[in-house]
Amino acid sequence: MLTKKISATLFSLLLYHSFSSTVYAVELEESTRTLPLDASGKTIVFTPEQVKRGKRLFNSTCAVCHTGGITKTNPNVGLDPEALSLASPPRDNIDSLIDYMKDPTSFDGAESIAEVHPSIKSADIFPKMRNLSDDDLFSIAGHILLQPKISAEKWGGGKIYY
Repeated sequence: MLTKKISATLFSLLLYHSFSSTVYAVELEESTRTLPLDASGKTIVFTPEQVKRGKRLFNSTCAVCHTGGITKTNPNVGLDPEALSLASPPRDNIDSLIDYMKDPTSFDGAESIAEVHPSIKSADIFPKMRNLSDDDLFSIAGHILLQPKISAEKWGGGKIYY
């Protein structure tokens, strides 16, 4: 009887993990990990380590305001591909996101918002930005661009999901 209970429990756990939606960096195909590098159309393939690092850094540095790709302070502007491409300048590649994280500007690009948005430029105001290297920013940018490929419409979907 005890053996049947243990077997049933193990089977349930195996079944749960089989249908779990968790995606690990190692499981992501190369095509999924291929991201736009710059405005000219060059791409780069993130390694599984870069994917994991980007997620960890995003969650510890950015997710307070950008959980699930939304922007809590302005729900009209998310981190989804459409919003990133419509910004001026577009922020839909690794290089442009790194530039933004170093010195953020308003959505229309008209003015600096470094005093109100965490950035390298305002690291004295936002301590979490102090220790981020260019490699860290690269990984965070990759995470932002990778998430729509994994979460689809849920990334940047706002109140519907979060």
